[in-house]
Amino acid sequence: MTAIPRSSGWTGRSVPRVEDAALLTGRGQYVDDLPIAVGTLHAAILRSPHAHANLRRIDSTKALALPGVVCVLTGEDVRRLSRSMTVGVKADVEAWPIAMDRVRYVGEPVAVIVAADRYLAEDGADLVEVEYETLAAVVDPQAATEMDAPTLHPTLGGNVINERRFQYGEPAAAFENATRRVGVTISYPRNSGTPIETYGVVASYAPGEDAYDVTANFQGPFSIHAVIARALGVPGNRMRLRTPPDSGGSFGIKQGVFPYVILMALAARVANRPVKWIEDRLEHLSASVSATNRVTTLEAAVEADGRVTALRWDQLEDCGAHLRAPEPATLYRMHGNMTGAYAIRHVAIRNRIVLTNKTPTGLNRGFGGPQMYFALERLMQRIAIELELDPLDVISRNLVPAGAFPYRTATGALLDSGDYQAAMARAIEEGGLADLLETRRAAREQGRLYGIGYTAAVEPSVSNMGYITAVLSPAARRKAGPKSGAQATATIAIDPLGAVSVKVASVPQGQGHRTVLAQVVADVLGLDPGAIRVLADVDTARDAWSIASGNYSSRFAPAVAGAAKLAADRIAAKLKRVAAGQLNVTADEVELSDGRAYARSNTQNAVSFARVAAAAHWAPGTLPDDVDQTIRETVFWTPEQLIAPDDEDLVNSSLCHGFIFDFCGVEVDRLTGAVRIDRYVTMHDCGRILHPGMVAGQVTGGFAHAVGAALLEEYAYGPDGSFLSGTLADYLIPTVMEVPEPIILHYESPSPFTPLGAKGVGEGNCMSTPVCLANAVADACGFDDVTLPLVPARLADRLASEEKPSRDAPKTVREPAKPGERKLTGEGSALVAAPRQAVWDMLLDPRTLEAVIPGAHGVRKVSPTRFLADVTLGVGPVKGRYRAEIELTDLNEPEAVTLSGGTDGALGFGRGSGRITLVETATNQTTLHYAYEAVIGGKVASVGGRLLDGAARVVIGQFFKSLASHAGGGRGSATGILSRLRGWFGRGA
Repeated sequence: MTAIPRSSGWTGRSVPRVEDAALLTGRGQYVDDLPIAVGTLHAAILRSPHAHANLRRIDSTKALALPGVVCVLTGEDVRRLSRSMTVGVKADVEAWPIAMDRVRYVGEPVAVIVAADRYLAEDGADLVEVEYETLAAVVDPQAATEMDAPTLHPTLGGNVINERRFQYGEPAAAFENATRRVGVTISYPRNSGTPIETYGVVASYAPGEDAYDVTANFQGPFSIHAVIARALGVPGNRMRLRTPPDSGGSFGIKQGVFPYVILMALAARVANRPVKWIEDRLEHLSASVSATNRVTTLEAAVEADGRVTALRWDQLEDCGAHLRAPEPATLYRMHGNMTGAYAIRHVAIRNRIVLTNKTPTGLNRGFGGPQMYFALERLMQRIAIELELDPLDVISRNLVPAGAFPYRTATGALLDSGDYQAAMARAIEEGGLADLLETRRAAREQGRLYGIGYTAAVEPSVSNMGYITAVLSPAARRKAGPKSGAQATATIAIDPLGAVSVKVASVPQGQGHRTVLAQVVADVLGLDPGAIRVLADVDTARDAWSIASGNYSSRFAPAVAGAAKLAADRIAAKLKRVAAGQLNVTADEVELSDGRAYARSNTQNAVSFARVAAAAHWAPGTLPDDVDQTIRETVFWTPEQLIAPDDEDLVNSSLCHGFIFDFCGVEVDRLTGAVRIDRYVTMHDCGRILHPGMVAGQVTGGFAHAVGAALLEEYAYGPDGSFLSGTLADYLIPTVMEVPEPIILHYESPSPFTPLGAKGVGEGNCMSTPVCLANAVADACGFDDVTLPLVPARLADRLASEEKPSRDAPKTVREPAKPGERKLTGEGSALVAAPRQAVWDMLLDPRTLEAVIPGAHGVRKVSPTRFLADVTLGVGPVKGRYRAEIELTDLNEPEAVTLSGGTDGALGFGRGSGRITLVETATNQTTLHYAYEAVIGGKVASVGGRLLDGAARVVIGQFFKSLASHAGGGRGSATGILSRLRGWFGRGA
C-alpha cells in the first residue's frame, strides 16, 4: 500500500477506532440487543410459496385458536388501516407491504402472526390456511417485455413500467461516420450484500395520539420516512423512527426494511401492544432486497486508434415484482456518468424498467455502478481485441484530459478533480505491471491459462437526490417541481463542563463514523479526539435531519464529516470571540490547541477550553454582543453544484468523483475451471484521506464484496420463479480463503466541492473489480464474452469440448412443471427384510405408515386407498408442519401400486407420484423398485440442492430403516436417487 504522509493534525491519521472496544468484546447494541417494553409481542410472517398466484382464501381460524396468538394481520387489515406505498414512477399500480389479492414473488408476505413469543407465532403461521390459484410466472426480463408474457399488474397493461430515451450530442452522425462499430450484450445477475445482521423492527402505537414509534435497523435514505408516514396515514411528526446505536452491516440493503416497518407498526396497532420482529436468514435471502439484474446492449463508434466517439446504450432493468422507492435509483444513479472516465461527447440511451416475478430490488453497495461498468469496460476490452490494440492504449487515449477539470460529461456530471493519467501511471509503476506481464508470458509458454484484466472507472459519491427525477420527462419534472441537492446535517453541543458532543443524521454500519468525526472536530477545536463524544444513531423526533439524510452513496466523508467541520468552524469562531475578551486580545489572535485558548503572540496568555466553552452556560451575560451562545451549533450543508436535471436531461447525479484504475492477473484451471487471483492492484483517487486505516478497510471490504459478485454470488430463480439460493450453502459468499489481499495505491486530488476535500471510497471496487476479473478471465481463456458469476462449472463447460450424447441414452419425455413448481424425478430400489405380502400390507396400514414416516403425528385412513397425514419435518433451517393427502391407485396386489401425495403448509407445497413394484427374493425378503416424479415449491424448496438433497437422504434412510424394523428386523437400504422419494408421502420435497 502506498504510504500516506502523517498529518500534522488528527485528521489524516490512522488513530485507533473508538467503536472497536465495544464491538470486539460483544458489547455492541444491535436492534435485537435493545431492551423492550414489558408485554411486547413477537411476530412471524407467513410468506408465499408461489411466484405468481391469486389468493383465493386465507383462513386464520386455527391460528387464532392457538393459545398465545394475539392476532393475525392479512392484506384486508392492511388495506383498511393504511395506504399503498409510493411507487418509484407514476404508473397505474399499487405497492403494498403485504399481498392483497395476488402474490407476485416467492416470499411475499401473506399474513403476519403476532403472539406472546416467536415460537408461538411460528406455530401460528403453520396453522394459517391459504388457498392459491397458481398463475404463469415470468423471471427473464427480456421475456417479460413480450406482448404474450404473463402480466404481473393487470392495471399496468404490461410489465414495462417505464421507458425513456435520451440523446446527448449527435450520436447518430458519430456512428454513421465511425471507422468501426464494436458492441457487447451483457446480462448482469442479481446479488446482494448479505450482512451478518438481518432486518429487525420494534414498533408501538399510541391510539390516543394516532402516533407510531418504531425502532429499526434502517440505513436510510430518510426520504423513505415520508413514504412510511404516508402509507400509515399520519403526518411525519407522528411517525417516530429510531435506529439502534450499532448495525451489523447493511451495504445499502437495509433501506429495504421499510415495508416491514409499516407492517409491524400496523401489527402493533391491531394488537394494541408493542410488536417485535427479527428476520431469519432464509427470509433475508429470499425476500429482503437484492441488487437489480440488468440486460445491457452497448455499442461504440470507434476510430482506428481506439478512440471512442459515441456510445449507444440500451438498458433493461429488472426491478422484480414491485417498483419500490427509492428505485429506480439503481438505473439512474450513474446517469451523469455513462461515459465513465472517458471523454466521449456523443451518447444515446434507452432505459426500460421491467417487472418480473422476483423479489423487489433495492440499493446494494455501488448500486448502478457494477451493472454499468461491467458493460462499459467489457466494451473497452473488446475494442482493443477487435482493433488489435493494447488495452492500456485504448483506455489512456479515451481518458478525460488531466487539465480539463472540473469536467462536464456529455450526460451532465461535473467531474470535480483529478489527473487520471498520472494516477494510472503510478499504478502501473508501483503495482508492478511489467512483472505481471512477464508472469503471463511465462505461464502461457507452459500451457497455462493466465490472463490480465484492466478497468478504469469513476466512483461517484454524494448523490444528488434529484437524479431519480430523470425518469420523468422535462414536462413532468416541471409539473412536479424541482428536486435536487444532498443536504448533510451535523450538530455540535457543549455542556456546562465544557464537554463536546457531536450528532449527525447518518447511520453507520461499521464505517467508523464516531472515530473520524471526533478527529475532524478535534482538529478544529484544538482538543484530543478522546475528549469528544459522537452519537451516530438517529431519532427523527429528536435530531436535526432532512429527507436527504442517511448513510448512502459514499456520502459520509465528503458530506457528513464536511458538515461536522462546518459546524465546528462556526462554534470555534464564537469561542475565539469569547476567549478574546478573557485574554484581552482580538479574536483573530486566538488559537485553539491542546485543550486551551491562547494568544498567538503570547502562548502563556491562555485559558482552558472548558472555561471558554462553558461560559454560555454559567455566565451568558459575559458573552460579547455578537455572540448569541456557544451551547449548540447545527449545520445543514447543501452543495451548490447539485441542481435539478435540466430541460436537456443533463444530470449532475453526484457531487464528487473519485478515480479508480485496477489491473489484475488470474489463472484459470483448465480441468476444473477454478479461478485463482494471482495479483490484484487497485489505485484510488478518493480526494483527501481522512483516516488511512479505515480507507484501506473500506477498499478491502468493497473488494471482498466484489470478489463474491464476480466469482460466487447469484440470486438464482427457476423458470417458474422458484427461489433456488435460499441458504448460504447455495448462495456462496466469499471468505478469507477466497479473497486475496489487494495491493492498494493512492493518488490524492482533493475535491474543491467538499469542506474537507474528501471523496467517497467505499463503493468503488464493487464497480471496478467484477469487470476487471471478468476481463482477466476472458483474456486467459480467449472468450469473446463472459457471464457472472465466474463459477468453475460454467468455465469448465466452456473450456471442455462438448460431449456428444450416447445413441443408446434413453429418451424420456416428461411433462413440464406447472407455474410455481419445481419438478423432481428419480428412481431406485430398497431391500426390506420381510415377505412381499407383508410389505404390501404395511403400505395399506395407517399405524405402520405413522410409525415409519419421519415426523408423522397421525395418519388417518379415510377410504381403503386414501390417507390423511399430519407431518412435521425440518430441512436445515426450515421446519414446518404439513397437511398431507396420500392415495394408492393402480393396485396389483401384491406386486405393484402407484402412490400419490399432495401437501400444503406454511413453508411450501409438494405433490408427487411414484410406481412401486415389489419383487420377492429367494431369501424371503422383498426388493422395492420405484420410479417417481414430484414437484415442490415455497420456502422448503428455497434451501436449494445441496442442503435439500443431504437432508432428504437422511429422511429416506429413516423411512426404510423403520420399515425394515417393522417388518421384523433386518437391514434396510436404499440406492439410487432417493432424495425426493419423500415427496410421495406429502412432505413438500
